[in-house]
Amino acid sequence: MHSIHTQLSRLSSASLGIPNFQTPQIHQRGHYPHNNLTLSTRVSTRRVPALKTFTELGIPENLIQGIEELGIKRPTAIQLQAIPFLINDGGDLIAQAQTGTGKTAAFGLPLLMKMDTKTPQIQGVIVAPTRELAKQIGKQLFRFTKYSEKVFVEVLCGGDNFARQVEKLRRPTHIVVVTPGRLIDLVHKKAMTLEHVKHLILDEADEMLSMGFKDELGKIIGFTKNRTSTWLFSATIPDAIKRLIKDCMSESAHMLKIDRAHVVNPDITHQFKACLKSEKTEFIASFLRRQNDQRGMIFCRTKACANTLTKELADKGFSVDVLQGDLMQKERDKVMRAFKKQRVQFLVATDVAARGIDVEGLSFVIHHQLPEQVEYFTHRSGRTARAGKKGISLVLIEPRERNKLSHLAKQFDLQFRELA
Repeated sequence: MHSIHTQLSRLSSASLGIPNFQTPQIHQRGHYPHNNLTLSTRVSTRRVPALKTFTELGIPENLIQGIEELGIKRPTAIQLQAIPFLINDGGDLIAQAQTGTGKTAAFGLPLLMKMDTKTPQIQGVIVAPTRELAKQIGKQLFRFTKYSEKVFVEVLCGGDNFARQVEKLRRPTHIVVVTPGRLIDLVHKKAMTLEHVKHLILDEADEMLSMGFKDELGKIIGFTKNRTSTWLFSATIPDAIKRLIKDCMSESAHMLKIDRAHVVNPDITHQFKACLKSEKTEFIASFLRRQNDQRGMIFCRTKACANTLTKELADKGFSVDVLQGDLMQKERDKVMRAFKKQRVQFLVATDVAARGIDVEGLSFVIHHQLPEQVEYFTHRSGRTARAGKKGISLVLIEPRERNKLSHLAKQFDLQFRELA
């Protein structure tokens, strides 16, 4: 094996991991290159000491016990920056961070701490773009509170039984994790009230706008007009997000931006193989045969590619299924259930269809093609090496794509090792 980008041989664990990392890059006040809109925000510029612990950040021991069982031992860059502000100030926050940076704990732990468990009303609302992400967030919050005073969380998504959700909301509920459409339906049917909500969290806000939820978010902002804070997390801050921020947040909102060099999980080994398009299926099959009982995901850029690859691998005798955008919700749930329960060993997926999925114990991720959007690379790779385990991210490129891989390596400060 040898590496692409020999100048990246200087890569150290400090540049990828959390201990001894450099201060995350933060946007200066009102500076948004290539955009016409500006925001007036309060920006943190203080240096973050290395080796901060969750205890030093202000997280109580009973919550630390819960997150440590999930393999979360040390804070990520976004957690180091966001948690102290959200605990001590708790005002409006704009956090620009990619998928896979530990956002759920960054907003989830402070939110849990702020809940008045003696009051049975909904006090926190977390809005996510997809049911998979909403369910993942709800599951994490439940696990965080394993050893703490119980905070009641309900996940309310489209596609789930409406009457059952209404019944659950009759019980004490402190936090709801929702998809936009279902929240609006429940409010309109008077199945829930948001008048006691203090904290509104918009997770992956840019994804919600790109999926057409602008009007729904406007309504949700109106439903929660009594809130004391809005916490917005987004991978990008386009003009549409800036308009949303101006509509629902104070001018003194605190802003954080975590640069891409702090996104990468240091437990992932990055590899690549240069081969012709016609050789990819056979190479993948050869790789899968060597995995024994190890499980993993294969990402494709298009539905047609995902369907074709799945059929080719199934014809070769592999235990494989596909997750792509044309599936009905029941079909999608069936595929995910089989994969999570290990009835299927390998899952082929498109980027859009795989948003928000959370599957434990995946040993590798294969990129059949490089993603169209660079942010998807961290989303894909982040499916492996979770909870402190090791994993492999393997990219298949055609010979003419070496420059693209070099560009990706520079952006994320990565070292890719080439397979023979």
